[in-house]
Amino acid sequence: QEQVVESGGGSVEAGGSLTLSCRVFGGSLSNRYMAWFREAPGKEREGVAGIYTGVGNSYYADSVRGRFTTFEDKAKNTVSMQMNSLKPEDTGIYYCAAGRQYTLLGALEPGTYVTWGQGIQVTVSS
Repeated sequence: QEQVVESGGGSVEAGGSLTLSCRVFGGSLSNRYMAWFREAPGKEREGVAGIYTGVGNSYYADSVRGRFTTFEDKAKNTVSMQMNSLKPEDTGIYYCAAGRQYTLLGALEPGTYVTWGQGIQVTVSS
């Protein structure tokens, strides 16, 4: 059974950086969407960043473009997201998600994804 497992969350002050990683177990990293979603207190889950593996096309929410970068490490079956210049509004639970292989749908739409991680907390203080 395929699983994705997040790591790398934590707490930082505004302006700081964190890197999240998502490793795929029991499945392939290739030719599929991989994405990060987040859920802030009182808000709906939203797509943050996505990548189509192998091709490398990436997609970002307007709120994080220029600050966050997502990338893949094929040898480790892992997708990571570097988060710079963090703001208090970036606080939330971050989820890794994997789409179906060879399936092109909306990169930041939750319906694209079939395997979800358990979520990991990111807290940014003022």
